[in-house]
Formats: sequence, structure tokens, C-alpha cells
Amino acid sequence: MSQTDNIFSQPLDKVDSFSFDQQVVQVFPDMIKRSVPGYENIINSIGMITQRCAVDNSNLYDLGCSLGAATLSMRRGLDEKTGCKIISVDNSSAMVESCQQHIKAYKSDIPVTVLQDDICNIKIENASVVVLNFTLQFLTPEKRLSLLTNIYQGLLPGGVLVLSEKFIFNDATNNQLLVDLHLDFKRSHGYSELEISQKRSSLDNVLISDTVEQHYARLQQAGFKHNDLWYQYFNFGSILSIK
Repeated sequence: MSQTDNIFSQPLDKVDSFSFDQQVVQVFPDMIKRSVPGYENIINSIGMITQRCAVDNSNLYDLGCSLGAATLSMRRGLDEKTGCKIISVDNSSAMVESCQQHIKAYKSDIPVTVLQDDICNIKIENASVVVLNFTLQFLTPEKRLSLLTNIYQGLLPGGVLVLSEKFIFNDATNNQLLVDLHLDFKRSHGYSELEISQKRSSLDNVLISDTVEQHYARLQQAGFKHNDLWYQYFNFGSILSIK
């Protein structure tokens, strides 16, 4: 059972850099629901994308799988497919342990392998669907192109990448409005000004956002020629890239 996210509810003498440790794992579902606009819509849609785009006898990857929400959605979308398997990867031991428990709790004949590893170490092979759901933003920028190139090269023709991210925008006025709307979203879900401020400090230099245009340019450099924003809610959204 998920606990309420109150990690930053009390004044901290020192705000440490954000990490996906056991403390975060315990509150993660509540944290995501109250922090990421549209998260449930994206998760549900990943299942629909999988249903349409996955092909028989292929691999599907959830890179940065956290507790496995996208993995489970992908697996539901594979009901009519045969010979598919899902590889889910996260570098947090606490996340991997909880993800494995969540996967086991939902019975299915579709195999899922959950690995604790750096997603940059994973060779993508025979893939029809790859998901990076709010993951790329936690990689240092110099590692992002290499990862996307690896994904592109490992995708089958017509294979898809779902890339969900927190964006920044070139127009400063519009960017500030979208930032403010996101903060209003968090306030409306019960976060205090102290929690918002300390969480922001914790994420400084840990979560590094790109513009949509930067994402498109990097995806094209990796080889993807078909890239479009299919979902956006304030400054959060998701891009669909097709090989």
C-alpha cells in the first residue's frame, strides 16, 4: 500500500539531491499522482500503443521502469500477441525489488524480466515497443543521444518509442505560465509551499529538461524520422517516434 508523500513536509537543514531510494519507493505512487499532470493518461495510452504497435515474437522494453506501471500497461496490451517478452530496467535496487513484487501480483503468461542496471548498458534487440517514461530527463545530457541511437538500432522496422518528459519552452512568457500552472496543480493536490520549494531544490541538477525541439533534433540525429508530440498537459508530455 502506497504511503502519503510527506518527504519534504518538514524544514530540512540540508536538502539532498533527489534519488529513487527506499523512502521515495514507499510514497512513489502518491508522489507521481500529485506531481505529474496526465501521468495516468500516459500509462493507459502506453497499453493502447502496445496493443496496436507490438508484433509477435518481439521484445518490449521499459527503461527506467520504477514500480512497473508502464510495464503492466504494456503487458495488458499484449493479450492478443504471441511470443513477446518485456524487459524492464531500473538502476534503483529499491525500485527493482518493489517492481518485481508488483509484476508477480498480476498473473499473466507474458514473461517479464526486471533487471537492476544502468539503462545505458542495455542492448536493445528485436524490439517493437520501447518506453522511456520520464526517464531520459534524469540522464546527463551527453548520454542521451547514445541511448536513443541504441534504441533506434534495436527497433524493428515500424517499431515505436514512447518518450515522456517534463519540458521547458523557448518562449519565456509561455514557459513561465506553464511552470506556474504546474505549481498550481501541485498545490491543488495538497503540497505546501515548503514541500514545493524543497522538492525543487532536491531536483536541481538531477532532472534536466529539454525543449520539445531539442528532443526532436536528438531523435532525428539518432535515426528517427517520424516524431510527434501526442500528449501534453502543461509542461509535461509525451512524444511518439516511429522507426
